[in-house]
Parts: sequence; C-alpha cells; structure tokens
Amino acid sequence: MIRFLPLLVSLSPISLSPTSAAAACIPIARLHYEGGGDWYSNRSSIPNLARFVSTRTNVDLCTSPEPAIRLTDPELFSYPYLFMTGHGRVHFSEREAARLREYLSAGGFLHVDDNFGLDESLRKELAHVFPDAPLVELPPAHAIFAAPFPFANGLPKIHEHHGGPPHAYGLYLNDRLALFYSFNTDLSDGWEDPGVHEDPEELRRAALRMGANIVVHAFTR
Repeated sequence: MIRFLPLLVSLSPISLSPTSAAAACIPIARLHYEGGGDWYSNRSSIPNLARFVSTRTNVDLCTSPEPAIRLTDPELFSYPYLFMTGHGRVHFSEREAARLREYLSAGGFLHVDDNFGLDESLRKELAHVFPDAPLVELPPAHAIFAAPFPFANGLPKIHEHHGGPPHAYGLYLNDRLALFYSFNTDLSDGWEDPGVHEDPEELRRAALRMGANIVVHAFTR
C-alpha cells in the first residue's frame, strides 16, 4: 500500500512542525473532481484559512494559493490534507474511487464543505466508494468541536443556503475520522476575503476558528 511521505506523517500531537527543512509548511490541496460542480470556487478561502491556522496554532500551513490535485495524479500522496467544495454535482470514476479509498485508508484526510447543491451526488458517490463506512452525524460533544476553539453547540452556521441548522458528518476508517463533511453552513464562504460576501466579523471569525479545529484534529488524531 502507498503511504504518505515520511516527512508528512511524522506530525504528532506534541509537535506539528515538519521534521525536515525541505518542507517549511504543510500544503492543503484542493480536490479537482468531475461531475459538473465548480470545484474551484471560493478561491481566497484556503490561503486565508492557512494564515489563520499558522498564526494561531502550532500547525504551519502553506499560505500560498493551494495546488489543485486530481485523485489520479501521481503526487496525490504528497498531500495529507485535501479540501473539496463546490455547487452542483460530483462524480468519481472507478479509478478515482479506488484512489480515494487508498488515500484515506493510508492516512489521508478529506474535508468536504458543501457550497450548496453538492449533497445529493456526494452522498451517492461516498456510498459507492465506502459501502461499509457510512457517513455519521457528529454530536456537539465530539472532540473536533472542542479544540483549539470551543464550539459548545457544534458546527456554526455561516450562510443561510438552506433553512434549518448546520450538520457535521464524519466517515471513519479503522476508528479514525478520515473525512469531515460540513453541510448547510458553507464554512469556506466565511474564509474568503472580507469583501467577497461581506459577512459580519463574528461569522468570519467563527468560520476560521472551526476550520482551524478541523485542521488540528486531522493532524493530531
């Protein structure tokens, strides 16, 4: 089985800094998927989140524009953290499904943030990729809502795309949270430059803090 580069899997709950000067920061890669969804949306979100995380936690993320990666790309396993968003549909080919299974089983992490309209096709694709590992809703008491920033009520609501509360779902592989799915909140809208959506500062702050929790959880659990 392919494993992640030793530099990237050497991260621990004690020290989240890479052990070699060859990699001064950890990149978040954006997942370039097929199916019609705009995988490229919210372009300023990841650099802004990376700056927030790097200045407020001991996770050193790369703040330059994130690389776009396909599941079939040879360098997939160079990136321990993938981010996926968009409106519309997603579809994984059989080869992509196999690579996603391999990637997450080898220790990779995927955060999916529904930007409105992705939910139906995403659930269908994940059920195909992981028939024995269903999405489960994460309660407010889950550790991902506890540190480094506490969210007593669980996932915060950032945008009112749908009525009703936001939902946080997880997919577990071997008792490890390998995928986090934020639905009906649109965290990455809250990570964008202030003038893009003109969100109140408290919403942007909540979105960035929740993003930091997801990143820290991914690298310490």
